[in-house]
Amino acid sequence: MTKIQEPSRNWEIVHMDWYDAAMNTALLIWNRVVSFTGIFTEILSDRDPKLASALWKDLHSSFGTKLSFSTAYHPQADGLAEKMIQALEDIFRSILAYSLDFKYCDGFTHDWCTLLPALEISYKSSIHASTNQTPAILEKGWNPRLPQDSLRKDLVEIHPTAARFKGVIERS
Repeated sequence: MTKIQEPSRNWEIVHMDWYDAAMNTALLIWNRVVSFTGIFTEILSDRDPKLASALWKDLHSSFGTKLSFSTAYHPQADGLAEKMIQALEDIFRSILAYSLDFKYCDGFTHDWCTLLPALEISYKSSIHASTNQTPAILEKGWNPRLPQDSLRKDLVEIHPTAARFKGVIERS
């Protein structure tokens, strides 16, 4: 699920693949999104069965939230969300393109969800053409300190995995 706010175009990805019931999805949305931003006025969904259930419809009807359903990449769908998802896919591909090995023995995992925080900070600290600002500036008034801004250049001997990770950050 991708949630987008205007005007900062702030977003939050909530990984929901493992949620199997509408009630669990509703609790996840409440705990991870609504508790921070408040009740939505509208939700645009790609017809996920969990979001189209009777429970979900009744829950949002009681809060006055409009549920809209679209088809992925449909021209009449929410263009902002489609552009956002395309940008996130591009960032995700660039993070993966630098050959970071996801080996359990090195402390990395094969689970792509672990890369979402890196994707989020990349997106929120990038200047956007439509606003000429970063989403972080628009949302919080400041940009986060990025790992590549604080990497020490004088370190000679570091753990091999830390060295590989440092190289990935510098290249991306």
